[in-house]
Amino acid sequence: MRKRTIGAWTAVLVLVLAACAEHKAPVGEPAAASKPSSGPRAVASLAPKSGSDVKGRAVFEAAGGKVTLVLTVSGLTPGEHAFHLHEKGDCSAEDATSAGGHWNPTTEPHGKWGTHPFHRGDVANLVAGADGKATLTFTTDLWSVGGDPSRDVVGHALIIHAKPDDFTTQPTGAAGGRVACGLIVED
Repeated sequence: MRKRTIGAWTAVLVLVLAACAEHKAPVGEPAAASKPSSGPRAVASLAPKSGSDVKGRAVFEAAGGKVTLVLTVSGLTPGEHAFHLHEKGDCSAEDATSAGGHWNPTTEPHGKWGTHPFHRGDVANLVAGADGKATLTFTTDLWSVGGDPSRDVVGHALIIHAKPDDFTTQPTGAAGGRVACGLIVED
């Protein structure tokens, strides 16, 4: 009985090892690159601006015709802070004004996301805790990672502001200074 059990385990082990063996492409044919289960990704590393200590990371992931943004920020003052996507992918100015105004490919007035009119860069307010940290997850079918320039987030800047967006004041929502900036690039 013991020999039969060892033989069965040996057969199972051979099948498992064969299944795990690396697939090699035939000569002259490129090996397929491994792709993540979702679509394209973009990221932005947020750096402090205007003398702040604010920093963070934004990840944009496309899947199923939608883009999900996961934004993690630290160094904020407690309370609400606006964040927007800005038209230019340029964070070179100390106060991030080099990023231009809000990304607005539809040329609509500033407003609150989901209540027309609004800019494609008008997103939401982050809420920082007493520790200065904030996290936000946001999903939309109005953005893309790559493709149509009127929907593509790549090449724009993500800006964190000192104050909350009032969703009314034109053209910026009275969100105050720019305390962090990051260029959105394909990952």
